[in-house]
Amino acid sequence: QVQLVESGGGLVQPGGSLRLSCAASGSIFSINGMGWYRQAPGKQRELVATISSGGVTNYADSVKGRFTISRDNAKNTVYLQMNSLKPEDTAVYYCNAVGVRRDIYGYRGFDSWGQGTQVTVSS
Repeated sequence: QVQLVESGGGLVQPGGSLRLSCAASGSIFSINGMGWYRQAPGKQRELVATISSGGVTNYADSVKGRFTISRDNAKNTVYLQMNSLKPEDTAVYYCNAVGVRRDIYGYRGFDSWGQGTQVTVSS
């Protein structure tokens, strides 16, 4: 089992900043991609940003230039720095990790999600 625990959400005024963190734990052998997704009320979950094990990043057009994704491979942790926040960024933000885990049966792939953290941008 691989668990992801997010932190850093909250209420912020438009134009403000927040930093989300997501730490992966468990029988991890390696993590390939990590990313952040979000889901606003009444909408489908959408990609926000992803980062590969080598540091290659990908962003949704709506957050380019405002959000920055980064990761600490030694800590199995991914971050999302969100600046110039807008009311339309309000959503539950989910962390995702894809990789390989090891247990008594050998190596298995995993695709795990965190429980989500609420980000609300409002004055």
